[in-house]
Amino acid sequence: MSGELKQKLGMFSAIMVVISAMIGSGVFKKISVMSNELHSSTMVLLAWAAAGLITLMGSISNAEVAGMIAKPGGQYVYFQKMYGKLFAFLFGWASFSVIQTATAASVAYVFAESVNNLIPLPVLPEDWSNIVVFSVNNFQLMPFHNFGVKALAVGLVILLSVINYYGIDYGERISNILGATVVVGILAVILIGFLAKDNPDVAEQSVVAADKTISIASFFAAMMAAFWAFEGWNNVGFLGGEIKNPKRNIPIALSVGTIIVMTLYILANAAFLQMGSIPFFEHLATEQNKIAAVEAMNQIWQYGGLFISCLILVSTFNSTNNSLMTAPRIYYSMANDGLFIKSAGKSHHKYLTPHRSIIYQMIWCSMLVISGSFDMLTEMLVFIAFIFYGCGAFGVIVLRKKMPDEPRPFKVPLYPFIPLAFTIFSAFLVYYSISESPGNAKVGLFLLSLGLPLYYYFKKQGLLKD
Repeated sequence: MSGELKQKLGMFSAIMVVISAMIGSGVFKKISVMSNELHSSTMVLLAWAAAGLITLMGSISNAEVAGMIAKPGGQYVYFQKMYGKLFAFLFGWASFSVIQTATAASVAYVFAESVNNLIPLPVLPEDWSNIVVFSVNNFQLMPFHNFGVKALAVGLVILLSVINYYGIDYGERISNILGATVVVGILAVILIGFLAKDNPDVAEQSVVAADKTISIASFFAAMMAAFWAFEGWNNVGFLGGEIKNPKRNIPIALSVGTIIVMTLYILANAAFLQMGSIPFFEHLATEQNKIAAVEAMNQIWQYGGLFISCLILVSTFNSTNNSLMTAPRIYYSMANDGLFIKSAGKSHHKYLTPHRSIIYQMIWCSMLVISGSFDMLTEMLVFIAFIFYGCGAFGVIVLRKKMPDEPRPFKVPLYPFIPLAFTIFSAFLVYYSISESPGNAKVGLFLLSLGLPLYYYFKKQGLLKD
């Protein structure tokens, strides 16, 4: 069935997929959390740079494999070659249950919250809003709480799913137009920040307060916040069957797109630090429902907060579209291997899209929005994702051994240092997550382990293809 997907996307579109996947709301929000951890503008920018460089190492490691294996499903297909079908299935299962769907649900919810901040959305009566259907530990299933925001988020998921159902061309246009708009908007923020007159509130930002210290743990915690903003860099690989000359264009898109986003993030945060002091952002970290970039822009421009709010609307709309556009190709490939609902492996005879996979994803993503469980799931998102990111980078070494004669249009530089360094960092991040948040780690590993009986069910049914 994979031949039914047509190669339509060019180099520019592939780069915009990488950019659109990463730029959501994180760049506008995380500086307050990072300032509260590090107490220094210099260290905040170093944390962004370190997270960006580590992401780049993962991206260019992934690029070598993408240049070898250009098929729908991206890392799902790569993992089959590296470690076999079971490991590949666990990645696909994690993507459907948590990684991709919870990301889309979360970003769609941020979009709806941003709309609600500008135009208050309707709410249900308090008796309905406070209904608890299910409760475990600190999580309560309250489907009617904040219902106006949830309804708009679900509406966005449905709208974008329908658009992508009717052709990747439409999703591509949204990604290209809105992605370019977001980049121009962030460049404008950077320009405003550096051209603005000195803010009297900004003084000695780079000096750490005498009574505050920076530890390795606090720097790592700040990096963890930054990693959320970099999440999604690997999405372009899922479109391996729909990108023109994929063995050339996907590696270039991964490298160029990641470098562009890393540069924008560092410059944007440097600009924010021209608008407000570290104590200013530390205070915002304790304030709920306040976005750091909005408050910083309000410091220097009457309409600055409104400008950032509109930019967040565009970026979260676009990022949601990216997740909903790219991830169904994973489930499409899984189904064609006999490892997912059989009908998910069909592509539409007219629109040439994995339409059933898009529908199944839309349903599950909408359920996550209504349940509110995406908040809990996204807390473990980076932890689960880095298990697979690390294994993907190490897989570069595995494939050099298993497939030494396979043509490699792109080879990771400084091999094997870069894939090994990224693998070691990923292992450390997973260890850190388990030690710092054992509860989230247990839930994440439990969700991942639920894929095991499903895999053996498909295998027992004789659906698994060789």
